[in-house]
Amino acid sequence: MQASTLSLRTVGATRYVTPLREGGSLPALMEADDGFLYVVKFRGAGQGPKALIAELVVGELARALGLRVPELVFLELDESFGRTEPDEEIQDLLRFSTGLNLALHYLSGAITFDALVTTVDARLASQVVWLDALTLNVDRTARNTNMLMWHKQLWLIDHGAALYAHHAGAGWAEPRPRSFPQIKDHVLLPQATELAAVDAESRARITPELLRAIVALVPDVWLTEPDLSADAQRAAYVQFLEYRLGASETFVQEADAARQALV
Repeated sequence: MQASTLSLRTVGATRYVTPLREGGSLPALMEADDGFLYVVKFRGAGQGPKALIAELVVGELARALGLRVPELVFLELDESFGRTEPDEEIQDLLRFSTGLNLALHYLSGAITFDALVTTVDARLASQVVWLDALTLNVDRTARNTNMLMWHKQLWLIDHGAALYAHHAGAGWAEPRPRSFPQIKDHVLLPQATELAAVDAESRARITPELLRAIVALVPDVWLTEPDLSADAQRAAYVQFLEYRLGASETFVQEADAARQALV
């Protein structure tokens, strides 16, 4: 992936199809003005725009690593949208989400990944575990895999819980050692036997230029820290991820140790 070509399309919402109530932030299936269906993550949901930032940044990092992620698009929600919605909770959510939201292309017919049914090869498992260790993604467990099988291929979805350090307030991105014990619960950890090789390949792919280009996609309106400029907030994400990349040997060793403890 060339950093210079990174961009997201913008579509307009035309129809609210149905809420997806299995998600804590009440995402929804919506139709857009390009005729496609999307799973929409709303900036007015409980987790706020930081969940959308994580979804965008981690999703595009996954794509840069060659992993399958549904197309991400910006979705514009008009202020008049949802006024006739009878459900007050949904109506409030739509009202608070006027403007720019994030959406994933809907994979019609996809089924939830089940580790008891589908075996993932060691390289792919290692790539997913490495990405989730890099980005502190706590949400890839057997209880909630956030992966789909579509046309016999593994697809990654729902990265809003990643980068959880950005909820910690001022100074969250300052370089410091940070363990990630939750990696022991990763659904693909038992198959992730090629972490060392994947580490070297992935660090080579995620260049400083690519990191900056991905973070630059984050809209100003989602960067809501009152005492920092949008550029300063983007710089914090770059700083955090550059430090995590530089310390990749540490989180790879942590994941390997957790995997060996499972065997």
